[in-house]
Amino acid sequence: MSPELTELVTIPGGTSWQGSDDFYPEEAPRTQVTVESFELERHPVTNAQFAAFVADTGWVTTAERPIPDDVVGIPPEMRAPGSLVFTPTTGPVDLLRWELWWRWVPGANWRHPGGPASDLAGLDHHPVVHVSYEDAQAYATWAGRRLPTETEWEHAVASPAGHAYAWGAEFMPAGQLMANTYQGNFPYENTGANGWVGTSPVGAFPPTKHGLFDMIGNVWEWTTSDFSSVRDSPSSCCAAPTDPASDAEHLVVKGGSHLCDPTYCARYRPAARQPQSPDSATTHLGFRCAR
Repeated sequence: MSPELTELVTIPGGTSWQGSDDFYPEEAPRTQVTVESFELERHPVTNAQFAAFVADTGWVTTAERPIPDDVVGIPPEMRAPGSLVFTPTTGPVDLLRWELWWRWVPGANWRHPGGPASDLAGLDHHPVVHVSYEDAQAYATWAGRRLPTETEWEHAVASPAGHAYAWGAEFMPAGQLMANTYQGNFPYENTGANGWVGTSPVGAFPPTKHGLFDMIGNVWEWTTSDFSSVRDSPSSCCAAPTDPASDAEHLVVKGGSHLCDPTYCARYRPAARQPQSPDSATTHLGFRCAR
């Protein structure tokens, strides 16, 4: 992999099943949609690619800026530049309390994904994280591309037979792990997805039917679509903590991440969706571009 722009893959237009009536309420109703042909990047934008964009433009990400004084309701200790970092607990906890494993870390950003003491050594080909919607849009504009809609994103990875998973009817066909998802006991023990704890290099898991990598698992991906209450608001899950009360202020993220666990968050499926505030930036939120 190189910091050059990711190869674009043509996604044929056509009709596909989207949504689900079998998992979480915000995914319903299951319906068929027709999508025109478009192009989608083969894998999420990597740290090396994002670094090339920053070097060329001088872009400063949302997580690298202090929160403006006119934004109300923010504690003083959270106004300094920083971001949300997943922090494992020491043992079993109440899975309804996301604040037990999400921690605001001053100095956490795309260059320092775990906090100020961390860096990108060995992570050039991992998906960039701690990127807000504005950051993703800025990269896409620089690259002469755009972000996909939710409908496009889901069409690109939907099972032709309408199965729950991008690759078929079973989560682990013949015992094979098909995506970077949480392994072990969430949120305190992670044995690693094929050896990877946290993000994995793009392309480390099998591609989809169109040859796309990491559409499922690894990192959640931004879309341009507003989250709609037509599909009910979800309970807080492994996506970054957010308040979905105001749909107009939230966008849809897709694909699940390395924090999705079958006992807690089975969102490693094409139909899965979460609302995300545009200024969110976390250790498991990235993007890919379309055209």
